[in-house]
Amino acid sequence: MSFLPRRLLASAAVFAVLALPASAFDTRAKAAFVLDQTTGTVLLAKRADEALPPASMSKLMTLYIAFEAIRDGRLKLDEKLRVSSHAMSYGGSTMFLDTTDRVKVQDLLRGIIVLSGNDACAVLAETLSPDGTEKGFAKLMTQRAQQLGMTSSSFRNASGWPAQGHVMSMRDLVLLATKLIQDFPEHYSIFSEKTFEFDGRAPGNVKNRNPLLALGIGADGLKTGHTSEAGYGLVGSARNDDRRIVFAITGLESERARAEESEAIVNWAFRQFAEQTIVTKDKAVAEADIWLGAEEKVGLVSDKDVRLLLPVNTLGGVKAEVVYTGPIEAPVAQGQKLAELIISPEGLPETRVPLLAEKAVPGGGFVDRMMTVSQVLLKRLQDGPKETM
Repeated sequence: MSFLPRRLLASAAVFAVLALPASAFDTRAKAAFVLDQTTGTVLLAKRADEALPPASMSKLMTLYIAFEAIRDGRLKLDEKLRVSSHAMSYGGSTMFLDTTDRVKVQDLLRGIIVLSGNDACAVLAETLSPDGTEKGFAKLMTQRAQQLGMTSSSFRNASGWPAQGHVMSMRDLVLLATKLIQDFPEHYSIFSEKTFEFDGRAPGNVKNRNPLLALGIGADGLKTGHTSEAGYGLVGSARNDDRRIVFAITGLESERARAEESEAIVNWAFRQFAEQTIVTKDKAVAEADIWLGAEEKVGLVSDKDVRLLLPVNTLGGVKAEVVYTGPIEAPVAQGQKLAELIISPEGLPETRVPLLAEKAVPGGGFVDRMMTVSQVLLKRLQDGPKETM
């Protein structure tokens, strides 16, 4: 007898209470992207993939390549680098370097992170460039960014100095910030330094512009940015217990607006979301129907605990469904993947969890199989023929 499998939904009582939507954060930023790095949950995305002028926030790409060079032994922290006339010519935020200087790499790094030194970026760029020029280094930045998965980034210089085609998206900036945190923990502490006095020559430029560092809210990085074209922006990160958030915003109208928006994002991300255990390992969340087996049903379990970041107002539950094609024909092996749990928190990306057979279900004997077939035939006779158009 032929049997046509059907796509079935199985309700799980543990998920019976629907989640309330997360309190939406209506950011004033032109574009924004907020990521809970600990769980990989995207909390906010506004024009997140739009390629926009990043201003000094693009200095993070210069730093990433410099950190790679230090890790690979191509650059040493105590190595002194010369300053070219090109590097010296930069205006804006600088370390006030001149061509008589030979500057340690570790000072250049601090000059970029704390002081946002455009001249410091040029010095590192010319040192690491394939052709010895900042333009050649910018091409390297673009290539490396693509290799890292940054699909909306293109660079024309090492500092974020306004230039046609020098763009990044907020998603790319958060991806880059996350990689800096994960790949170079030995250097990351520099991002939380509030001051750097280089050689006493620039008393007016010794303070880190990141407005979050002094607030005591767990902020420890990363980089501000501002040009007339880009507006005021920030790539920020903060920790609260075991959680870390990373975010990027741009297009604010003032330093004050940037500071207020950044603090509001950190408070919202930590106060409005919390991790919850949704599925416990090896505990059945639903049952699947079995066809021609020694048993009619089998429990569906996950092989790991599933913890999700959810809005705090979920009231102990989220919207979820178990989906499988069935009934499932016996025999079934223990641990065999049979279904998928689809968890759909309101306002957040869905999560899909494979569900496995809780135990083995052998095929039924001759009597069991005949009884099952007889029951199906009887039901079809009772239901009668279906009308056709």
